[in-house]
Amino acid sequence: MTVSRFHVPAMDCAAEEQLIRMALDDRDDIERIEFDSQHRDVLIEHRSTADAISEVLEPLGLGARHVDDTSHMNEETDPARERRALLIALIINAGFFVGELTVGLISRSMGLVADALDMGADASVYALSLAAVGTAAARKKRLARASGYVQLGLAAVGLVEVIRRFVVDTELPDPTSMIVLSALALAGNVVTLVVLNQVRSGEVHLQASWIFTANDIKVNALVIAAAIGVIIFDSAIPDLIAGGFIFAVVANGARRILSMSR
Repeated sequence: MTVSRFHVPAMDCAAEEQLIRMALDDRDDIERIEFDSQHRDVLIEHRSTADAISEVLEPLGLGARHVDDTSHMNEETDPARERRALLIALIINAGFFVGELTVGLISRSMGLVADALDMGADASVYALSLAAVGTAAARKKRLARASGYVQLGLAAVGLVEVIRRFVVDTELPDPTSMIVLSALALAGNVVTLVVLNQVRSGEVHLQASWIFTANDIKVNALVIAAAIGVIIFDSAIPDLIAGGFIFAVVANGARRILSMSR
């Protein structure tokens, strides 16, 4: 049995961890997978070759590359505890998806709507991870493919709406709602990642959590910055720019899911 280390520079959030896990889950030659979020590494215990695993990871578009082979892995995580952690992550992300989407539509903020879709995308990955346990590989891929197409479709609709609002004058979004909801979503992202890291290692690695939540924090901070821009410039354009960027991020995430589900 060989333990290969892969460096994945674009593994920026816990949802991408789950994408990697699902991509490798149906392979009989893989015994265990361990994530080192602090260094963005993945340790894979397997009976095949590193090249064979690279062929699975490369289509995800995360920049995965084989670093070396080692013989050490940490103690295996309790599957029941991991399922509970995934369920907590799912509840948090799904809750913020509903909350941000509702407030975003009411407050006319495309930034909040896009951030809601980003949270919904993460929630779908956690849901897929839970649903995939004990199911056939073909069903896992069907579930992932359906999720990817839904996310891609919603992101496309969002981008079209952003363009429409750029062309047609629109009411200003409510910056207070944008700031409050984005700050709460940021806190939710941190809690999610702390819970996942605690289950994985048995203790809370705050440094790893902050590294791993970097993209989500940037998205939340972008919406807050857009709200400040709305106040300063008395214009909806900062909100539209933020929304367009986040929709593009979600579309790229959907592309990764579709690549994994081939």
